Amino acid sequence: MLSNIRTSNISPEVAAPNTVVRGAGSPSRRTLLRTAVAGTATAGTVLGLGSAFPASAAPPAPATGSRPKTPEQALRELAAGNRRWRTYRQEHPDESPSTRLRLAKGQSPFAVVLGCVDSRVPPELVFDQGLGDLLTVRSAGEVLDEAVLGSIAYGVLELKIPLVLVLGHQSCGAVGAAVHADETGERLPAHIQYLADQIGPAIDRTQHGDARVRATIDAHARRTRDRLAAEPDLARAVSAGRLALAAARYDLHDQRVSTLN
Repeated sequence: MLSNIRTSNISPEVAAPNTVVRGAGSPSRRTLLRTAVAGTATAGTVLGLGSAFPASAAPPAPATGSRPKTPEQALRELAAGNRRWRTYRQEHPDESPSTRLRLAKGQSPFAVVLGCVDSRVPPELVFDQGLGDLLTVRSAGEVLDEAVLGSIAYGVLELKIPLVLVLGHQSCGAVGAAVHADETGERLPAHIQYLADQIGPAIDRTQHGDARVRATIDAHARRTRDRLAAEPDLARAVSAGRLALAAARYDLHDQRVSTLN
């Protein structure tokens, strides 16, 4: 679970240059990405957070009024929030009149969550967070495009957010459609085919049936994390110790968030 994250659970591996979202055909772009990948290789303790969470429970969240400033603190806050959510002890924080007035002057969210558009997986509820706490970016199947990349970059570069979490989920319709299209050769309607094309490289063909969909959900979340890690601006933030990237899966049956290696 998220509260049991260990160093090995957040991998320092990044995507190869040919998995990049933008301009993959440009030689200069490939050069930049190779440089970025090399840079993140030296930042394993940043991506890995450098220390393990206790196996019993996450350390306490920062005191009320303080914001997580580091990747470790951000992960602990998300872990604590998910624990409240799945045990039906939600606090619905940061909704008070004073908070609303304060946020009118500016924002300082502590994590970017890239999640799916699925109506059953709203990050603010899954992690029991409130106004101004999370910068949420949602696309079907957590698929990357220029708008998604720009939104994440805004959070990291402009708002100085220390954590980006890619959140896949059980029974993802976008992943299921991509697997079905891959197996049957059918073309999906309109822009839905774009989603399938982006998810396709993560399909786990060593599995079959529902197991293939489940494995692909996890593989796609990891691959999306790694593609983000290969973005030069984000890679520089990782190398400087300002950012960590993680992938996780939300299970609908027990509402638990589990990190993915």
